[in-house]
Amino acid sequence: MSSPNFFSELKRRNVIRMAGLYLVAAWLVVQVSGTVLPMFGAPEWLPRTVVVLLAIGFVPAVIFSWVFQLTPQGLKREDDLAPEQSITPQTGRRMDRMIIVVLVLALGYFAFDKFVLAPRREAALVASATPNESKSVINAKSIAVLPFENRSEDKANAYFADGIQDEILTRLSKIADLKVISRTSTEHYKSVPEKLSEIGKQLGVAHILEGSIQKSGDSVRVNVQLIKAANDSHLWADTFDRKLTDIFSVESEVAKAIADQLRAKLTGQEEQVIAAKPTDNSEAYDAYLRGLAYTLKTSFGPESILGAQKYLKEAVSLDPKFASAWALLSQVNSLGYITTFLQPTTRLREETRQAAETALTLQPDLGEAVMAKGLYHYACLKDYDTAERYLEQARSFQPNNSLIPQFLGYVARRRGQWDRSELYFKEAERLDPRNPDLLTQSGFSYIHLRRFQEAKRKLDQILDITPDDLDTIATKAAIAQVEGDLPRASALLAPLHPTPSSTFALEKQAYQGILERNSAPVIAQLKAVLSKPDPAIGYANGELRFWLGWAEDIVGDHAAAEESWRQARSELEPLLREQPDNDFLIGDLALISIGLGDKAAALAFAERDMKINPVEADALAGPRSLEIVARVAAQAGEPDRAIAALEELLSIPHSGHLDRSMPFTPALLRLDPMFDPLRSDPRFQKLCEEKLR
Repeated sequence: MSSPNFFSELKRRNVIRMAGLYLVAAWLVVQVSGTVLPMFGAPEWLPRTVVVLLAIGFVPAVIFSWVFQLTPQGLKREDDLAPEQSITPQTGRRMDRMIIVVLVLALGYFAFDKFVLAPRREAALVASATPNESKSVINAKSIAVLPFENRSEDKANAYFADGIQDEILTRLSKIADLKVISRTSTEHYKSVPEKLSEIGKQLGVAHILEGSIQKSGDSVRVNVQLIKAANDSHLWADTFDRKLTDIFSVESEVAKAIADQLRAKLTGQEEQVIAAKPTDNSEAYDAYLRGLAYTLKTSFGPESILGAQKYLKEAVSLDPKFASAWALLSQVNSLGYITTFLQPTTRLREETRQAAETALTLQPDLGEAVMAKGLYHYACLKDYDTAERYLEQARSFQPNNSLIPQFLGYVARRRGQWDRSELYFKEAERLDPRNPDLLTQSGFSYIHLRRFQEAKRKLDQILDITPDDLDTIATKAAIAQVEGDLPRASALLAPLHPTPSSTFALEKQAYQGILERNSAPVIAQLKAVLSKPDPAIGYANGELRFWLGWAEDIVGDHAAAEESWRQARSELEPLLREQPDNDFLIGDLALISIGLGDKAAALAFAERDMKINPVEADALAGPRSLEIVARVAAQAGEPDRAIAALEELLSIPHSGHLDRSMPFTPALLRLDPMFDPLRSDPRFQKLCEEKLR
């Protein structure tokens, strides 16, 4: 059969109409199921299964329309019908009408979703982010759990007190009728503090839970007391003497007693969750608490990640059915992967996935496991749609877990939904008002948006909680740098004495010297740090060597600069073989290569970085890649490409690569030596004078 005849036969048999009808109807089914199924708590795989089944069904539907014809007598094979018996023209007209009807329904659904459902979703988000109580009216069903005092003779048992406190708090956080403040906002207070009324106001709660733990051998004594913050009156207190194997009952009884005292309504599901026993293996639980204690440290860096990972692996080895330990292990791995505190290798990504899926298989309704799957998709796969679905599902299991809206804020930020991200951060702050990390991330969002005054207010909130915090002061100095206020930046940076692991503050000091074109003082400082490199900071040592080379180049010691950059490249290139998707590594190598005059390698790294993090796919990481293009192109003698990249960067929110988290501004372009080759270009001069859009 010739092609024209075959096409005519497709039309005659209504195959093309069937294909069109099927595709339009399938699209409508997919859109509706994607919206409706999650509303009823359907598992995340169900909408995807619908898509797969519809895709599989397309080919049989088309073949069916070719082979069979609908007649008044029913379905008959096409080959069995005489030409005068065919009613394909009438069937075709009916199918045309059906296609029109389905198209109208599809357009109607699209309009309904855009103008009705979407505003309602946004309104719900705003409502959830808005506190239910004003500053003068505090929710009567609100509570903060202060750090438990370790009264054990062995002070090494502090991990146990921290873990039990957190386990009680976790159980409370799963009660939707309560407002429970996250641990990160309470850890800065003493176990038995003064002025509870002031603490209650700072945290926005009506009640405080104090406690102590005394562990001796396999016996544990737990003392707890519930206090009304406004007048320091004791509402309830109890002492529990238990064996280690029965410690779970204490956690459950305390949570249930507090819920009763605060008259919180518990659903049947919440009662089951509070009473759940996570493992029958006391050794596995002890290892879990040790790992958990590492995640609760104020400075959650590489050492904390490795310590947590070690003990959590031990816990799941002792009890392979310990779902909570699998979930926390996956969460720790995800955080290690995205922060690069752990090497972001393919192996680590697979271990993270397996841990999350094992936890979900063991306990499908465990909120921590659902959250772990969401973090895996966010941190390891950059699959932000799926991450959002899992995190929203996790929120139904853990309504008071501030980490969930915090990570939803991260997801929205990556997708360029900056207003939505801000609302998520505000929701998280309601549950965790004195968490420096959360406030820092909220401040960074304002920095990316170049809303510097709001960012400074967030940073001042952090300094109110943790005075003299090195990175926070360095961040304020970095804002001064991008605003072009070098004297202010210098005044903030000069008193700082960064440790070898405080690379952020050290890089800000290096950049200050480079912007001032007076980098000699920082060269000695960088050399001192690099003489005894800290293995815990990984590839950051190579980054510091890049800064050393740049500082040396600024003072005219080009031979020393070349040597520093060669050493940096020799340290970073082997790491890239194990971490092929580490965009920070790739960007560093691009800048090092252009410093060494290797234009081809620098441009290749810049283009590789753009493929990994395109601007249109990731509103946070994408601009970092574009910054590398701008810097490399400026140094490589490609002004058109450099200026095009700078024009785009100045028009969008920007998270920096070289000056971490700091966006380009006209003031910074006027100062940064890397753009010296563009200074005589009128287009660049115009960018330096423009007001930010």
